[in-house]
Amino acid sequence: MNSAIERLLDYVKSQKHRIHRRELTKEESKKYASEFQIKGMPLIERFTRRFELFMAAEKPVILPYTRIHGLRTIIEFPDIYCPGELEEIRKTHYIHEDGKVCHLAYDYKRVIHNGLASERNKAKSNLEGANEKEREFLLCVIRCIDAIEGFAKRYADELRRLGRSDEADRLFDELVYGAKTLIGAMQSFRILHFAIWVSGNYNAVIGRIDQDFYPYYLAEKAKGVSDEEIQNLVEDFLLSFNLDNDLYYSLAWGDNGQSVTLGGCTETGACAVNELTTICLEASLNIRLIDPKINLRVSSSTPLELYELGTKLTRTGLGFPQYMNDDIIIKGLERLGYETEDARNYVAGACWEPIIPAVGFDIPNIDGIPMALIVKETITNHLEQCKSMDELLQVFSKRLKIYINENAENHRNLYMEPSPISSLLMSNCIENRKDISEGTKYNNYGYHGTGFSNAVDQLAAVEAYVFGDGSISANELIAAMEDNYAKTPEMKYKLSVEAPKIGRDKKTKGIGDKILNEFAKALQGMKNERGGIYRPGTGSAMYHVWHIEGLGATADGRDADTPLAANFSPSLGIKGSGPFSVIDGFSLPSLWLTPNGGPLTLELHDTVFDSEDAITKIALLVQTFIEKGGHQLQLNAVNGEQLIDAQAHPEQYQDLIVRVWGWSGYFVELDKEYQDQIIQRTSYGI
Repeated sequence: MNSAIERLLDYVKSQKHRIHRRELTKEESKKYASEFQIKGMPLIERFTRRFELFMAAEKPVILPYTRIHGLRTIIEFPDIYCPGELEEIRKTHYIHEDGKVCHLAYDYKRVIHNGLASERNKAKSNLEGANEKEREFLLCVIRCIDAIEGFAKRYADELRRLGRSDEADRLFDELVYGAKTLIGAMQSFRILHFAIWVSGNYNAVIGRIDQDFYPYYLAEKAKGVSDEEIQNLVEDFLLSFNLDNDLYYSLAWGDNGQSVTLGGCTETGACAVNELTTICLEASLNIRLIDPKINLRVSSSTPLELYELGTKLTRTGLGFPQYMNDDIIIKGLERLGYETEDARNYVAGACWEPIIPAVGFDIPNIDGIPMALIVKETITNHLEQCKSMDELLQVFSKRLKIYINENAENHRNLYMEPSPISSLLMSNCIENRKDISEGTKYNNYGYHGTGFSNAVDQLAAVEAYVFGDGSISANELIAAMEDNYAKTPEMKYKLSVEAPKIGRDKKTKGIGDKILNEFAKALQGMKNERGGIYRPGTGSAMYHVWHIEGLGATADGRDADTPLAANFSPSLGIKGSGPFSVIDGFSLPSLWLTPNGGPLTLELHDTVFDSEDAITKIALLVQTFIEKGGHQLQLNAVNGEQLIDAQAHPEQYQDLIVRVWGWSGYFVELDKEYQDQIIQRTSYGI
């Protein structure tokens, strides 16, 4: 990291760039809204007009020390809907999240290479023979391109005013006519990514930058540019994702989908790890900020050195990289119907869900299936009638299928807002004269299977004590759950501490694998109204907190107030397990059947990184997990005492970063319920 990057890092961390922000006045907001909040105006026209106005209202700001420009200055802009209009739409439609295009991995590579002028010409050529609807769409795409170019021109003019003409020419010309340099490609990316967020679309995935930028890297090397100079540029680029990220989030600062995926394989299956992969990891290690989140694609052939570099990043406490196993994920995507070349090109979505750049419009988080609740209801309503574990599992499978079918009915008549700017950045929308909201090559839905470990542990307890030694009767267990174990503390201890637990006791693996199999089987053959299929996964997102509402106590000894485990991880407070027993317990043969993803989250006490050989030991742990068939893994370097102190004295821990579920955020910015859940997770030594 050179001195300019160090100064830029200090500048961003001190938030000095925020002095350039402003709130629109009430008069300004009313004036802007009057131009597109018009009943009867087509939504695509409203979207485009809002985008034009927002981009035109942005003030060019050239920050000190940086070579990557594009700072958001307007904090909030009016939405396209008239008052009460979205609520009316909701009465007859299912609206996922905010009804906006989101969770996409865009085709930045194509647009950056071709330039906006080429994309405009393509849209114009497709006007010939277009019907009225198609023509309206293509004209809106052209207007979005014009708005982006106008924004870039104002930045170029500002650079010229400051005497930086060469920089101004590169910013504008390489965006419009195609990138020729690495810095030009990165600058074009910044402007296009900025445009997506300003449009109102969100969770815009960054994607495979070590692959997309690699041709430009090779060109720089051919000109004699050193890796050190290139790394400084990459650090500058990564820092740009932290300029506005406090304005872009869902539940907390950091939950924004700004996710990079590195490594993996090419479309032909060859190893894709290159020099830029290492440079990006080193750059992230140097800047140590929550964005962008790093995902590292690995496989059984990945060398230990790459895991060691990833472990050095983990040691900083950032909560990434998240590891993704190509051997499992690609096979699982192919099973679901993804073409092999597309499956090999997957990236991590906003959290962990594999999505396909340029051609995929999956909704990977359509809903969560409460596994722990379904198991509890199975036990409560049917345990007394079942004579064996096999019978109970058969009932569970039937109830799971019924629940999924009923849940899927909730997602009928999906409403999706049009987005010509996102259409520009996805493949074949212009050629097909069709807005992205109408769908693309892949239009699948993903289900999170939440409370997995609590579901397994409940069934394991029943197998051990009801069908096993008979020490607990069905009636006793059901009654104890009903009163939250208030009258049966001994049973609660037995179930919560002594009963078999996944991640500790090998005997639970068969039950865990059965649940994965039944989840996949329940979704097999289901089609959504967009022509896609349903993808099962082991993630939880925020459902691990939401799904305790109404759940009550469970048969694993968990009381009603204890959260479920996040993602694909051991139950909270598990005793007597270690990191190797956990990775063994969660390396299940059927994981390839649930490729919507959901990582095993392991908390390692930060002291395990103190010894000289700690990096290699932890790298070996990750490598072992991948070789055993684990699908995704995220490690958190934590200190429980420090987290408790941070709750009490947040002003002293403004830079403390933790992994939440599929993203990293500032601990003191999280709601207390999420802070408490992180504190309750078990941290391990090595």
